[in-house]
Amino acid sequence: MLAWLVAFAGGIAMAQAQIAWPERPVKIIVPIGPGGSYDLVGRQVADVLSKRTGQSFFVENKPGAGTVVGTQAAAQSEPDGYTLVVGGLSNMAFNSALYSKLAYDPQRDFVPVALVYRFGYIMVARKDLPQARLADIVAAARANPGAISVATAGVGTGQHLVAAAFMKAAGVKLQEVPYKGSPPAFTDLLAGRIDLFFDSIAAGLPYVQSGQARGIAVLSSRRSAQALDVPTMSEAGVSGLDVDSWLGIFAPARTPPEIIARLRSDIRAVLPDLKERFEKSGGEVFDVPNDKIDAFVKSEYETWTKLIREAGIKLD
Repeated sequence: MLAWLVAFAGGIAMAQAQIAWPERPVKIIVPIGPGGSYDLVGRQVADVLSKRTGQSFFVENKPGAGTVVGTQAAAQSEPDGYTLVVGGLSNMAFNSALYSKLAYDPQRDFVPVALVYRFGYIMVARKDLPQARLADIVAAARANPGAISVATAGVGTGQHLVAAAFMKAAGVKLQEVPYKGSPPAFTDLLAGRIDLFFDSIAAGLPYVQSGQARGIAVLSSRRSAQALDVPTMSEAGVSGLDVDSWLGIFAPARTPPEIIARLRSDIRAVLPDLKERFEKSGGEVFDVPNDKIDAFVKSEYETWTKLIREAGIKLD
């Protein structure tokens, strides 16, 4: 009986120690500079978790080599629950195929804690493109490979890889024209020098609504609440292209499971507080059940690394 009481008391002490986390500030690494969706997610999650836990969660922007430098720093940090990282398609999927020698393995070195944010892509066309519908664009591209141009926001960017996914799904070849980011790509699209561009709905829709460009299709499995008159790819005739970009919070592998469980519980509890904030940015809350997170991230990793390797896209 005495031994049982000692063990029971020890179990209570251990549980209390676990519940005490966090006892000091928690850092969330954002692997890009200020601004953009990674930064938005990091700062908003830090804000709501600080309020919920009574402990400070703060963002450290650590840009470099796309998202590689900051993500590598997170992978090499102590797995004690006090360093987290914002993870998305770029650092948790794309980089593994884009770089021959990546210093971290997203499947081995990280635990997905929670997915919180999702946004869709839209295909926009110059307003005077002769082909007004997706079916017409696909037919023209098949008849004359390379005759229709598509802008990309740089090699290996989400915009570039979504364009590659479209070409594979539609069975077409477009003339790819790389730019250094979205703004110059939109400048040439609006001026009629480029035919097509894929970007986030939040970035592309204002040009469609103002009549400066034409919205051809969204790449999500459902129409966007912000653009209900723009069909999905499947509705417009290209199936197998249900693409959403997502972001969430990841922890270094070997972070104690009780801390992961606490984080998951706290983040799920604050998702309603993030709903309006995320919708203002053109995205939405992405609530994936805890028992589905690992499988979802693994599936996304396998899908995108396969596409990138088959397309022969490299950054080194």
